[in-house]
Amino acid sequence: MIRLFILGLILILTESLHAQMWDHLAVEPYRVDSTQVHALRIKIDNLSFFRDNEYSSKQTKGYSLPGLWIQPKLVYTPIQQIEFELGAHALIFNGANKYPCYVYHDIATWKGQQYQRGAHVLPWVRAKAQFKHLTIVLGNIHGGQHHGLSLPLYHPENNLSQDPEMGFQLLWDRPHLHADTWLNWQSYIFEEDTHQEAFTVGTNWHILYNSPKKKLHWFSPISLVIQHRGGEQDKTNMGVQTLCNGGAGIALRWNTERHALNHITAEAQVLGTYQQSGKLWPFNNGFAYHARTGAKLWDGLEINAGCFAAPRHFVSLYGAPFFSTLSIRDNESHKGITTVYAQAYYHYTFEKNYTLGAEIEAYQSWLGASSIHKTDNELNFSFGIYFRLSPSILIKRF
Repeated sequence: MIRLFILGLILILTESLHAQMWDHLAVEPYRVDSTQVHALRIKIDNLSFFRDNEYSSKQTKGYSLPGLWIQPKLVYTPIQQIEFELGAHALIFNGANKYPCYVYHDIATWKGQQYQRGAHVLPWVRAKAQFKHLTIVLGNIHGGQHHGLSLPLYHPENNLSQDPEMGFQLLWDRPHLHADTWLNWQSYIFEEDTHQEAFTVGTNWHILYNSPKKKLHWFSPISLVIQHRGGEQDKTNMGVQTLCNGGAGIALRWNTERHALNHITAEAQVLGTYQQSGKLWPFNNGFAYHARTGAKLWDGLEINAGCFAAPRHFVSLYGAPFFSTLSIRDNESHKGITTVYAQAYYHYTFEKNYTLGAEIEAYQSWLGASSIHKTDNELNFSFGIYFRLSPSILIKRF
């Protein structure tokens, strides 16, 4: 019945219509602002958050994230095509005074052992070149929510705690295509280091069949995310590990343009997972189905409901644990998982650079083989409140 339900949704619905609340909280324009030529500015980007995950699951433990991150930086635009940023990124959890010096999201086998005190602080450097259809970014790229990955491939909670992505990025915009390709270098090793090198390569293409402003807008997302660990200078005994996620589907958005019902969205996607090298997972490949529908009501209220089903094996590199058959709590591998979920988001924008957001999510998962009546039944929920400030202050126009 679950398979028939998923198949029916894929046939009836026509992915990456991610929640607009997170677009306001964690996304910024990536094209160079030509109105700021010869301007030197101070930009302060801050996201304060409190998120409580009331999880009672074999997949993960419950936890809370009370804190904030802040990015003070100098921004200079010497010509219309060039922008340069220099500053720092600091992550602070309420009540914490000691922080490990590595990215927080992932399995810790390739992490360093160094610690910082007071706050988790990293330098922020971004160089950006703008052409007619192409944007090139070096240093701190537009990562996380900017990539527009679907919910099973990227959990928006990562916007709170992960390190800023650093590396190289190409953003291509055409009337019928938006393409984001990036390299995020997560762990650098010197010759005598005792942890693994790690980086993530990804691409997400949105093939647009018509304009997003049309009454009925539809497009196809095609995504690929690869994480590689190890390298020629790796002195550990863990070996090279290459893990992949991919997906393709179709998405529909009906712009009603009414006050009480702004738009309705629907999406369906087929996902795959592949372990190209290494033995980190107890299996080498798997696949899953994902379908979702949602609506935006009034000015800032969004509701979503969806279903995810992995018949046998699937692991999401950066998604929530309820979209994986491999437990991050005890490394147990389950033979299949089915998850249905519901989400409600609300955001209020005071002005362009000040947004308050709140959310509540519920996940119902069945672990095991094909019949949900013979497997573990888990209900998990979470809620959060967020406030983003990103003012820009002009220092001098040369």
